[in-house]
Amino acid sequence: MGRTALLLSALLLAGACTAPTERAEPAETSPPPDGPTSPVDPPASGGPGETPQPDPADTTRILVTHHHSPVRVLSTPGAVRLLSSGAPPGLQLVTDRSDVPTAEHVADPAAIVARVRQDPLLIGYVPVSVVDETVHAVRVGSVDPLRDLAAYPLRSDGPLPDPEVVTLAITGDIMLGRRVGDHLRDTGGSTSVFRPFAERLAAADITVGNLESTLSQRGSPTQGGDSFGADPAVREGLRTAGFDVIGLANNHLGDFGDRAMLDTFALLRAAGLPYVGAGRDRAEAERPLVVERGGTSVGFLAVDSIGETPAATASAPGTSRLDMPPRTGPMDEDRLARLARQVRALAARVDTVVVMTHWGTQYTNAPEPSQRRVARVLARAGADVVVGGHPHWLQGLEQVGETLVVHSLGNFIFDMDFQRRTQEGAVLELVLWDGEVRSAELVPYVIGEDFAPRPVRGGTAQRVLATAWETSRGPYALP
Repeated sequence: MGRTALLLSALLLAGACTAPTERAEPAETSPPPDGPTSPVDPPASGGPGETPQPDPADTTRILVTHHHSPVRVLSTPGAVRLLSSGAPPGLQLVTDRSDVPTAEHVADPAAIVARVRQDPLLIGYVPVSVVDETVHAVRVGSVDPLRDLAAYPLRSDGPLPDPEVVTLAITGDIMLGRRVGDHLRDTGGSTSVFRPFAERLAAADITVGNLESTLSQRGSPTQGGDSFGADPAVREGLRTAGFDVIGLANNHLGDFGDRAMLDTFALLRAAGLPYVGAGRDRAEAERPLVVERGGTSVGFLAVDSIGETPAATASAPGTSRLDMPPRTGPMDEDRLARLARQVRALAARVDTVVVMTHWGTQYTNAPEPSQRRVARVLARAGADVVVGGHPHWLQGLEQVGETLVVHSLGNFIFDMDFQRRTQEGAVLELVLWDGEVRSAELVPYVIGEDFAPRPVRGGTAQRVLATAWETSRGPYALP
């Protein structure tokens, strides 16, 4: 990171970009004479007898950088200067357009993206058709081109791609019992711990979280003081925050026995909160949950590999279980193969597959070898995203083929205030285009004394995310 850090101050002075969690104001009060359109983008052509126009996704270009590049957000004038005058000293602009001054020219846009994945000092200007989550789409004028391409200032006059855009927000572990529950009762409501993130979560088209507490205490606690039972009123907070998918494949769903589990299922159904990864029997526990937004369908599966909560059987409630090291013994090869078949079947009928896993070792950011192996199996079977929980710390990201794997998002709402890293985590925000994952961003936060997670910026954000970056691989690894 040494070369990258040294460039940051120079870029800020040039008015060209901001640090990863800040926004730059335009360096000029009015756009350049040609308006916000990039001076190197050609006008659209067309007419009777002319050659049919190429796919707009191949002709519409955006700026992309490495996930650890200091170039995250550009003012519109700063972006135009970049394309017309070149990158600041130490950085290199690379494009497939031969008429962009001072840029390195590479004919194959996919090759440019491959280079940007590996080098935080490169800035790519490439067709949007080759952009995926392995690189960062640079915001220009605070516009994320993958969320709102029509508002992106560096656009051509020709037709734009018109994909169906669906956004997902996925949180880490949510525990609403014990001291969190006491706090909610003392404050007279169930929404306070969600409030700092509620608007952002509710704005996503699909919001997902792992609920690591039962909603009933009709039974004896099975894990002593680590038995997590929440008041059913917390459902209001989950609804306010816009949760559309509740993951239940975890080691605390069974903390008060079978009756409390059955109560929890019924209470979630009554509140219109769909759940996945557990059920009244094995058939329900292993059943995928499909959420549709417009013409895009997203399928979810969830598995628990930690234990404590019983595995669902043909006639008894519990979680969808995959036994694996380090907690539940050797890898259950038959179950892993069956899980792969379930992923494959789901991928055949939905646009996007998300698998939620509860795995690994607590209080470490290092994924277990068993996690990486299962992730590879799920990727080969057709999972688009694999997101883990249970370690209570952020863990690394990696790309397995075309599959994004986030080994742990950490705690989202919890009362683990005995160490710093259990009070930090990140929300994973995804952007889908016609069901394909095009963008992945971690939104870091710190959990306060009131147990509410609050987004953070600047140095605090970088410190929080460093926990994940330390053990990330491929395009997400620290350079």
